[in-house]
Amino acid sequence: MKISRTTVAKYIKNYEASKSKLSECDDIKLKEDIISPPKYNSAARVKVKLTDEIIEQIASYLKENEEKRATGRAKQQKKKIDILEALHEKGHDIGYTTVCSAVNDIEAKKKEAFIRQHYSWGDCSEFDWGHVKLIIAGIQKTVYMGAFTTAKGNWRYADIFYSQKMENFLYLHAEFFESAGGVYREIVYDNLKAAVAQFVGRNFKKPTDDLLKLSIYYNFHFRFCNAESPNEKGRIERSVEYIRRRVFSKRDSFSSIDEARQYLREELIKLNLKGQILENGRSGQSMLEEERGYLLPLPPKYDTARICERRITKYSCFELDSCFYSVPDTYVGQFVFVKAYPQKITAYYGHEEIAEHERMFGHYQWSIKIEHYRKTFLKKP
Repeated sequence: MKISRTTVAKYIKNYEASKSKLSECDDIKLKEDIISPPKYNSAARVKVKLTDEIIEQIASYLKENEEKRATGRAKQQKKKIDILEALHEKGHDIGYTTVCSAVNDIEAKKKEAFIRQHYSWGDCSEFDWGHVKLIIAGIQKTVYMGAFTTAKGNWRYADIFYSQKMENFLYLHAEFFESAGGVYREIVYDNLKAAVAQFVGRNFKKPTDDLLKLSIYYNFHFRFCNAESPNEKGRIERSVEYIRRRVFSKRDSFSSIDEARQYLREELIKLNLKGQILENGRSGQSMLEEERGYLLPLPPKYDTARICERRITKYSCFELDSCFYSVPDTYVGQFVFVKAYPQKITAYYGHEEIAEHERMFGHYQWSIKIEHYRKTFLKKP
């Protein structure tokens, strides 16, 4: 078998030593050693090329990657091959597999444990945005889908918009509470702009004024996830992908966004009626019906408009989001208050409503109502 005599002698010696110890004490480890095949002990091997200096350098590159992820530059991180090339540029003679092993060892020490969450009825719901690519009137457009998922029953609600502006964010909440038939005690968000106004220190996040007003009106609490911790709202992370795939994989071409929204509503009803493996075969709709008795009471519907002030131009129009809307020509030069809803725009002077338009979503589009220019036409026929 071409085995050295000294090797055979070493293993016989180890075997006899284990047997003699076993006669003195009943040790499970000794029993395993006796019947296990010999193994080469590589623990004492010294790493020749992977020095402490190189390990420190690799750790610095990994820390640099963390900083880039935290500042929105995740796509500019160094991969393992980039770390190898950076080490070669510094004059280190090391191989790719050694670098991979070192990176894996360093990152393994940072692995975290997770705690499985359990929720009571009416406790919590989660919110997130996702994007969907649809063909609207023959043109491919990217629309944004806001979605809620209840933590206990996994009931889903969603709607689509052309943007993630504040009025859409507020509208989603009001419609979700109306559809659910009550208010959940806590809503979980990630660090989206509509919810987080400012990061204060390492962990504290200051909410936006609109979110604060909304939570006071509906009497719910809000909680923000830690940065880059989607697992802290895992249900909604999966739900956004699930809704997008199950609904729009079957159809993604519509004549208008309103048709797409109606299609989404109809498909959500079907999805919520399906049984769920994790919920003992019960559907999200049946879970919601039981949960409604535990929700907070629903107040009158919240005014979800984004309010801003605009000056009327010489063309008797005001500008909002790169589009222009007309008002009666008696208000040229005046300031008006504008309420921006997801589907309409309303203008007020004082407490009087002076104009209402269907909202436009392009750039430099004009919504002109001819009756707003009666005075001007009388003077300039």
